[in-house]
Amino acid sequence: MKKIISLILATLMTVVCFACLGGCAKEKLPPQIDPTDDDYRVFYQIFVGSFSDSNGDGIGDLRGIINRFDYLNDGNINSGESLGVQGIWLSPIFRSPSYHKYDAQDYYQIDPTFGTTEDLVELINLCHERNVKIILDLAINHTSDKNQWFIDFCKARNANDTASPYFNYYTVKTVDQFDGNKYAKIPGSPFGEYYEVNFSNDMPELDFDNQAVRTQVVDIAKHYLDLGVDGFRFDAIKYIYYNNTQKSADFWAWYMQELKEIKPDIYTVGECWSGDGEVIEYYPALNCFNFTTSQADGAIAKSARVNMSTGKVLQKIDLYTNYVTEHVNSIKTQNPDAMYIPFIANHDLDRAAGYLSPTTFSAQMAANLYILCSGSPFIYYGEEIGLKGTRGASATDANRRLAMLWGDEDTVKDPEGADFDAKKQTNGTVKDQLENQNSLLRYYQKVIRFRIEYPEIPRGDYAQLILGKDYVGGFIITYQGKTSYLIHNTSMNEEVVDLSGYDVKEIAGAIGNNPNVKLDGKTLTISGQTSVLIR
Repeated sequence: MKKIISLILATLMTVVCFACLGGCAKEKLPPQIDPTDDDYRVFYQIFVGSFSDSNGDGIGDLRGIINRFDYLNDGNINSGESLGVQGIWLSPIFRSPSYHKYDAQDYYQIDPTFGTTEDLVELINLCHERNVKIILDLAINHTSDKNQWFIDFCKARNANDTASPYFNYYTVKTVDQFDGNKYAKIPGSPFGEYYEVNFSNDMPELDFDNQAVRTQVVDIAKHYLDLGVDGFRFDAIKYIYYNNTQKSADFWAWYMQELKEIKPDIYTVGECWSGDGEVIEYYPALNCFNFTTSQADGAIAKSARVNMSTGKVLQKIDLYTNYVTEHVNSIKTQNPDAMYIPFIANHDLDRAAGYLSPTTFSAQMAANLYILCSGSPFIYYGEEIGLKGTRGASATDANRRLAMLWGDEDTVKDPEGADFDAKKQTNGTVKDQLENQNSLLRYYQKVIRFRIEYPEIPRGDYAQLILGKDYVGGFIITYQGKTSYLIHNTSMNEEVVDLSGYDVKEIAGAIGNNPNVKLDGKTLTISGQTSVLIR
């Protein structure tokens, strides 16, 4: 399979406009490595219950993902018909009483609404046939209160049965021991004891001072690694010991050591929704999502959004490039193998299409900024078609997890509690956008292929490139002893840039809003809302 992919890449013609330098840019691609031999992959987050329904019950399932896999990766990067993602992240699939499944009732059983273990194994095998990694969402800081562990814990506590193996399975306080975290009274407790509930009363927090609990979470991970999954996305990593960053970080260092003994090449990413000062404490153990560059007020969106009344972008490009450069350097001081993990939105955030419009090309430019960058970016399902959804006045996260708009006979429905007005969905369906070569979906296909085409973009060492322009800037990328320059023009206007002092020889490729780029000696002319790679 790897030889086939390498052959395809060696003959792949670029899908974006190339500029001229004393004639047209070379059609032959630069020497390639297998783009999926390592972890520098584009991942796609799937909220399983909302993605694709295979059995007509209105709920997305594993079989639905299998049926739609050609949409994600058809095994032929040259086809131009699939997104070409190189990894998928599944939201929790374990048995749970909730629609979102972040409260596991039984970690060892696939929720019946999603399918079976056999379905999961089939999906894993399909992923690996196409060199796609698959990671599972694993929330281990808390469980469901319907979990048998918690039921046995409550029985042991109320009977003061200290011999029970579940007596210390969950974090317990008495009323005079409260420490700023949230607690609920143990049902029926005659001793005034409370259990920790940082998210809700039906999500009790496990006690990781108990070695039996630690052994249990290692066994859970091993079970799925043995089935063939490539790793995990870890939910709420700071809640292992909430409000004690050092103890939580120490746990993850221990846990990752245990998991790497099972699978040395495991792929993991953690969710720590905090400031960079706290997040970086976890980087010696595992990579973490970057929340600073995400969301409507994040550096990606603000650097791409155009104010149509003024025609100007909200934020100067150097603020974005400076942050990314400093962040990457910072995390690599904690771990030389650390990666920047950018994203725009996920299942806990309002949909990016609410503030990044395809019509103004803001959505496409944002894709350039975070997909054409260091590390391993994550796309939230539906982002590539401009799927909308906000928490809204109903204050429900279900509105951020709406059914994928396929535009065909798929029977998947919005999750329970969702009330987002379908009339607000103005960007069309997958079917609509596949029929339009200028659609947002088609653009996402192109930008992912562009990233794969040039291995220095995800894998190189980054330094900030300051060009003295408000909306033109980028990165100096060093990879395998060679230097490239990735330059973004986020404005709507053509710009002329002086590259004196830089060893620029030729334009490798460009992608953007009708991209038109030219390198005349040391002078670069670059059209608006365009990114260019120069060597």
